[in-house]
Amino acid sequence: LHARYVLQLLHETRKHLKQLPNISHVSTCYSEEVTVCGDLHGQLDDLFLIFYKNGLPSPSKSYVFNGDFVDRGKQSLEILIILFTFLLIYPKEVHLNRGNHEDHMVNLRYGFRVGLSTMLRVHGKKILRMFQNVF
Repeated sequence: LHARYVLQLLHETRKHLKQLPNISHVSTCYSEEVTVCGDLHGQLDDLFLIFYKNGLPSPSKSYVFNGDFVDRGKQSLEILIILFTFLLIYPKEVHLNRGNHEDHMVNLRYGFRVGLSTMLRVHGKKILRMFQNVF
């Protein structure tokens, strides 16, 4: 995606997240299933496998992603774009919890910042600041 679209997605995601309470309550009934995932760490293949086995998020398929979306793996940006897009499309079915890897200091140590700067050379710093704001 062009940097302009990434920034627009981040802006919309931030606006949506600011409206939410700090604690989300997710409940189901016996006929409804929730898939809980954690620690993707930039491994896009893992996210695709989860969606392949459980289905894509939809009004009938809820997900809770328990943080640590970035760092270590090479496709953190792609994971965030996918998760933020699903969050905006299905705000009642997709829930994102911040993990310790969604922290500026951890990003410096484990690779998200460097990976983002390498991938988006022109607007990398601006996009990184916006990601930190969303986190």
